[in-house]
Amino acid sequence: VQLQASGGGLVQAGDSLSLSCVVSGRAFHAWNLAWFRLAPGKEREFVAGISWKNSNTWYSDSVKGRFTISRDNDKGTVYLQMNSLEPEDTAVYYCAVDTRRQAAFSRLAMRYDSWGQGTLVTVSS
Repeated sequence: VQLQASGGGLVQAGDSLSLSCVVSGRAFHAWNLAWFRLAPGKEREFVAGISWKNSNTWYSDSVKGRFTISRDNDKGTVYLQMNSLEPEDTAVYYCAVDTRRQAAFSRLAMRYDSWGQGTLVTVSS
């Protein structure tokens, strides 16, 4: 399984940004997907996740109401729409895949066995 993330960049506070992650693999429709982020001096943080079943979504409290995760099973792609960005959102964002088919969703990074290379999002104040 290979993941290719894109869409990061430098924006100002209040702006929007959309991340994409193309995932190779024929079982994409059966995988749970997530975005995590790693900011300088902080631990890796769960941002958002979407399940294989019914595309149910989960968000961290820090991004709820501002970020939206979605998936396109035909394109094998997971997206993260980020609105009302804040300087605290500055981080490297990673897409991740749990390749256990039809698994229960988890926010734990240890459950995800395939990771993208990361894309940097910088929000200036």
